[in-house]
Amino acid sequence: MNVMIYGMFGTTNLKVSKVGFGAWAIGGNAMIGTTAIGWGPADDQVSRQSIHAALDAGINFFDTADIYGLGHSEKLLGETLAGQRDVLIASKAGNCAVDGVFSSNYSKKYLLAACDASLIRLKRDVIDYYQMHSARLEHLNQMECVEAMDQLKQAGKIRYWGLSLNTFDPEPEAAWLMDRRLGEGFQLVLNLLNGNSIPLMRRAGKLGYGIIARMPLQFGLLSGKMTADRTFDRDDHRHKRLDSELQKEVLDYLDNHIWLLCDKYECSPLQLALSYITSFPEVSTVIPGMRTPAQVAGNTMPLITLASADRDYLEQLFHSAPGQAIWHELIRRG
Repeated sequence: MNVMIYGMFGTTNLKVSKVGFGAWAIGGNAMIGTTAIGWGPADDQVSRQSIHAALDAGINFFDTADIYGLGHSEKLLGETLAGQRDVLIASKAGNCAVDGVFSSNYSKKYLLAACDASLIRLKRDVIDYYQMHSARLEHLNQMECVEAMDQLKQAGKIRYWGLSLNTFDPEPEAAWLMDRRLGEGFQLVLNLLNGNSIPLMRRAGKLGYGIIARMPLQFGLLSGKMTADRTFDRDDHRHKRLDSELQKEVLDYLDNHIWLLCDKYECSPLQLALSYITSFPEVSTVIPGMRTPAQVAGNTMPLITLASADRDYLEQLFHSAPGQAIWHELIRRG
């Protein structure tokens, strides 16, 4: 039987499972105009089974957002986790749909109302950790979003707050908050293909911020199950981000530089991918998506302890010529 590991979320009093539940995909099929903002259709019954399987595996941290499934992810979590008061919920606000167009709003008025709406969908009196969803410097400098977070905390509607950082250029906003010692945490991208956030993460860790590592499998490329000829329907956001050319390039890179370590540690690619992320002491929790009970089982397999030389090799690989070539191609595709 696998045993879940728990740790504190930064300097807060939130004790979180090392592996959390990323609830984007269970939001189901969602479109804003012609733009897919989900992972295609999801079966609510299977999603509920996945949530229960996660609880059985010891997962106590669930990360969602009001934009996931246009509210459906939050609603599903609220219904399924009703009465589970020892479970920790993180949500986000700021991204939205306006007249069929993907937009954002970080005004105080909007965020206060968004939080109230999330609380209703989640069937909770308080959100444990509330995040501005990809707010940029222009929004932070206006201070309304920070004032909203402080007001929500003072009102007892949220316990802690932070920022879910931009995927490709996270440093400016993180530095802005850290310089002012604002917020209690960051959500950032960290995986075997993307080490761009490591420097800011190390600074944040020293300052006591909790860290949520998202996109641990880089849209499935690091699952060990992706094939070069895999295609995605138009209602899956990966339709515009991945194609056979990129998939082949990434899979060849992984075979030549990374998956060789799976033989050494007698582990799956999925275990290696998650274990690399959790090898960073700054990481409080990592949140792979879990659409099925089988995915829950795979994502909660025992984490392995990497030798320091191997861990350093994987970190430095991002800065190598092959690693940077893959990184820049991922940036280009969005």
